[in-house]
Amino acid sequence: MKALLSSRPVLWFLFLFNLVVAAAAPFVVVGTQGVMTAVGMGVVSLGAGVGLVRDRGAKAATS
Repeated sequence: MKALLSSRPVLWFLFLFNLVVAAAAPFVVVGTQGVMTAVGMGVVSLGAGVGLVRDRGAKAATS
């Protein structure tokens, strides 16, 4: 499962999908629930983005 979740296509999907949901959540869901949804999805998006950057740095070092 770890190999699947750390593959580049999955990380890109997680990054972009969660970023879009985080941006739209406060407008779709009113109140505290929308804000907390945006925060949670933003954290997941940032985690995927860090994984993408870290993976890019590791591939550049091995080349």
